Amino acid sequence: MTIIREQEYLRVYQKITRMISMVLDHQQVMDTIVNSLPGLLNVDAATIRLLDAETGKFVMGAANGLSEEYLSRYSIDTEETMEMILSGYPVSKTDVKLESSPEDREIIQSEGVNSILTLPILFQDSIIGILRLLTKDKRIFTADEISFSMALAEQVGIAISNGRMFLEMENQVDFMKEVQQLSTLVNSSLDLSEVLDTIVERLPDSLGCKGCTIRLLQANSNQLELVASHGLSERYLQRGRVENEMNVAAALSGSPVAIYDVGHDDRIMYKTAMEEEGIQSVLSVPIKAGSDVIGVIRILSDVPRCFSSSEINFAVTAAEVGGGAIRNARTYQQISLLFNQIEENERFLANILDCIRPQLLVVDTKKHLVLVNKVLQGEMGCTENELLGRGYHDLFQDQECDEKDCPINKVFATGQPASFTHTNERDDGVHWCERTASPMLGTDGEIEFVIEVIRDITAKKQLEEARLEQMKLQGVVELAGTVAHEINSPLFAALGTAQLLEEDLDEEDIIADVGTIVRNLKEIGKLTGKMTQMTGYESREYVGDTTIVEIR
Repeated sequence: MTIIREQEYLRVYQKITRMISMVLDHQQVMDTIVNSLPGLLNVDAATIRLLDAETGKFVMGAANGLSEEYLSRYSIDTEETMEMILSGYPVSKTDVKLESSPEDREIIQSEGVNSILTLPILFQDSIIGILRLLTKDKRIFTADEISFSMALAEQVGIAISNGRMFLEMENQVDFMKEVQQLSTLVNSSLDLSEVLDTIVERLPDSLGCKGCTIRLLQANSNQLELVASHGLSERYLQRGRVENEMNVAAALSGSPVAIYDVGHDDRIMYKTAMEEEGIQSVLSVPIKAGSDVIGVIRILSDVPRCFSSSEINFAVTAAEVGGGAIRNARTYQQISLLFNQIEENERFLANILDCIRPQLLVVDTKKHLVLVNKVLQGEMGCTENELLGRGYHDLFQDQECDEKDCPINKVFATGQPASFTHTNERDDGVHWCERTASPMLGTDGEIEFVIEVIRDITAKKQLEEARLEQMKLQGVVELAGTVAHEINSPLFAALGTAQLLEEDLDEEDIIADVGTIVRNLKEIGKLTGKMTQMTGYESREYVGDTTIVEIR
């Protein structure tokens, strides 16, 4: 009987090792084992769980013969059993219901499981997973069965590890090509939206996942802003802020985080939203630009996924490539915005300057024109391009303004505003110009530019002269009125006396002389009458250099 049993074990061992040696994908290895062992070992079900090194928990790798409800329970076995397994020892239970926790008894009874043999899967003396054989009938696993199962589990460990290594190597080659393609794509554009969309579309496709999101840190608030997504509903995306999720916080600190079961992991905050979206596993990686973390990429899977080291490294590398492209696109975007603002400010300033009625110009420290308005351009009969860069004094050398009186020179010499007024001869006569210059200081307090405003104040000067003439006229009129008043009193007295004397005289010669006096006195009276009614006067030349006034 023992020989027959040993031969049967040998046959099963050879068959299992032959099957798993022909498969290179570790997932196919696990599926092959759990599908083959129940028939070969006369058990009802088999499961393989792999150790998640990051959380220290065993996550489902493959199963056969059990319901989804039973497999999805949070606890696997009692703490004592798990400690034995982690120590490398197999654990056999004949009546699981009696040796399980109260919360698991109902689901175990519903599943009809009675006996379980739990075996550690080892590779190079390290636990990488567990193999469980389950029966619905109560069964006492013999020492030979346990020893044989341990040997099988060891082969399973070797096969899984070899499959993993082969897949890692294969993935590394594929991921290297994918990183090169992604790098070419994202660095071929400086459009930030295009770069972000390329990343969120390529990454989940490369890893065979449901979707992807990119959130970038905002400098002003230090909060994450969702900037791109793919494969996810709007309802899920609007579930709330994620900065407080532990997986996101870890990614922001610079470390990638892989979560196998989002529904039972404390590092996930919105479990209900993820369940409704159908998300089972998450990989969060930091987006780096140089040594700075600028955001987080989250890759989401709709099937349970234990992300391998090559997949995590690929995501990290892709995020770094994306980070550099995002930084370049952001820089370009900021530069473009800055140039647009500068152009807009220049247009705004130019419009304001062109609306200024006086001539306006700005010179640098070398006294070259750096800005002119349209009024000055029209005055000079030159375009803006013809004027900019020209020397200031070359432009105004024909005007009556010596360099010592030049307001620009005074500003550079004293640092204070200065002005000067002079005349210019033109075809239509003499024009008065008022030139006012003011310094424009830099951050160091030194003069960087000088702005000068040139106004034609001819009308103002003419008005001032007219007012001066009016004042002079008013003085003359008032003086004439006063003189006339002062003359009239003795004039009328003398005229009255002369007229009485003329009536009393008998001698013709004397009467004629008195008549002449009377006529002259009356002429003087007419003159004083004109003086009292005087509104203006006109100068005209008289004999020699004498000028007389004609009353109007």
